[in-house]
Amino acid sequence: MPRIAYVNGRYLPHADASVPIEDRGFQFADGVYEVVTIVDGKLADADGHLTRLARSLKELSIPWPVKPATLRFIMAEMVRRNRARHALLYIQITRGVAPRDFKFPKQPAPSLVLTCRRTAFQPAATLEKGVAVITMPDIRWLRRDIKSTSLLPQVLGKQKAAEAGAFEGWMVDGQGFVTEGCSSNAWIVTADGTLVTRQPSNEILNGITRLSILDCMRKLGIHFEERAFSVAEAYEAREAFISSASTFALPVTRIDGKTIGDGRPGALSLRLRQAYMDHIGSTDPVSVK
Repeated sequence: MPRIAYVNGRYLPHADASVPIEDRGFQFADGVYEVVTIVDGKLADADGHLTRLARSLKELSIPWPVKPATLRFIMAEMVRRNRARHALLYIQITRGVAPRDFKFPKQPAPSLVLTCRRTAFQPAATLEKGVAVITMPDIRWLRRDIKSTSLLPQVLGKQKAAEAGAFEGWMVDGQGFVTEGCSSNAWIVTADGTLVTRQPSNEILNGITRLSILDCMRKLGIHFEERAFSVAEAYEAREAFISSASTFALPVTRIDGKTIGDGRPGALSLRLRQAYMDHIGSTDPVSVK
């Protein structure tokens, strides 16, 4: 697949794409982003991602760089130009280029960047074994509901997980409750079979994949609770999994080295993964409507 990027009105070879050094995204992480998964040439949950993007922009008082309908067209064009079949489409909007000053520029000209890269989704061996996570203190700011480009705590958490041989890190608040993963939402199935995931608030990013999985559960008649769960409760869970745009629903079989359930991906986790894949499959190719 060719690598074509979009930068402020121009489609460019990825290697030639750049932004000015005084872009506020580079200087202050003054921007927001979304990642949309492309599966079999289809943009998964595009409506949800654009709705959340609009909310993030509003919360940070960043104007749209183009009309939402125009962005939808650019997204579809990026799929076409990159000949994307299985890929990740990254969308970033910053407050734009201005002399370095903490205050907002009086007349902002927001920057829009889209990139696309091929990705390989989880192989069968990973789904058969599940993945490991470790827990760590949640040191992020208190507006986690905004999908900001300020991701240093998550970078540190991901690195710590990788050094421990884990796939993901679960962040834990001061009361011992899991908030979410460094780049995913966290789920458990309790010993009595109840599926639990933390309720949406400023303390987590309300994942678009998370919302779609909840919708799948409603259609399947699966009971769930949106509430905080502790690390101790997670250790005793029957099942666990993570969800994100790039992992879908991915079973977790070890937390901090402790085996979850019987050490194999749980039936409910796998059922929800398949339900989500079926949900994606119902999307029209390159449709963003």
